[in-house]
Amino acid sequence: MTEFVTVATFNFAHEVMVLKTILDHEEIPYLFQNENLISIDPLASIAYGGIQLKVHPNDLLKVKEIIEELNRPNLNII
Repeated sequence: MTEFVTVATFNFAHEVMVLKTILDHEEIPYLFQNENLISIDPLASIAYGGIQLKVHPNDLLKVKEIIEELNRPNLNII
């Protein structure tokens, strides 16, 4: 796990659901750190630094492209 890097940070668990589905479909290994903790106590998100998406460096560019696509003005999912 030490080789995984943080790509993005989210404040709430519902923000990662679409992204999880896409990453699973693309077969990209990932980890959402603090996801369960923040699902239980959403107000603790700021204290714990949010939900951090971590991926292997080899997948970094692909994941950034996926996130940018989800942030398009007409889509704006994340």
